[in-house]
Amino acid sequence: MGRVNMNGLQATVSAAILAALFTIPFDCVAQSGAGAIPQNAHAKKYGSGWTCDPGFRISARKCVRIKRPPNAYLTKGSFGQGWQCKRGFRESNRKCVAVKVPRNAFLNAYGESWECHRGYRNVDKTCRKINVPVHGYLSDSTESGWVCERGYRAAGSSCNAVKIPKNGFFSGEAYGRGWECERGFRGVDNACVQIDMPKNAHLDYSGNDWECDPPFGKRQGACVSR
Repeated sequence: MGRVNMNGLQATVSAAILAALFTIPFDCVAQSGAGAIPQNAHAKKYGSGWTCDPGFRISARKCVRIKRPPNAYLTKGSFGQGWQCKRGFRESNRKCVAVKVPRNAFLNAYGESWECHRGYRNVDKTCRKINVPVHGYLSDSTESGWVCERGYRAAGSSCNAVKIPKNGFFSGEAYGRGWECERGFRGVDNACVQIDMPKNAHLDYSGNDWECDPPFGKRQGACVSR
């Protein structure tokens, strides 16, 4: 009996397997591991499995018709509720209700709410005009909607000028005096008084006080040896 050609046998078997694979219906491949395609569904264009037809969504491995409320549109996703409200409407109890835009307001970028125009602010779901005082300007950084110009500070609903003493400058702080002293001076009441430094001392990091040079220490307004 002659010897079997194993290489030829393997090639024959491989060719047979490939031929069998090409004869399998495409739908069977597409549905591999996903079961039969339910009603109102179709095989995915790429890969295996299936997806619901437009206007249907997946629920318990079935494709159920999407119940779209008025003023809504269908989304492309097969999962979720399958619809969203149109611009100018917002979802409430699975319905799309119109957004009521008050006077001096506009729909926001998403279209499901509103914002007040510049110069107005939201007060009890209405847009009230912001009363900007003299020497003030509109700003989103404060609750009032305005801030004072440089050199002025808020006092109630007005902007009062900050009285800056000689050798002082406007600090811009909302609290305190509103001014600070130049380097080498310190604030005393409403004035900037020159700092009188003792021997072996220098101005500190703030520039408005002094400290002793090492290795001297401060004692009774003087710098003495430790």
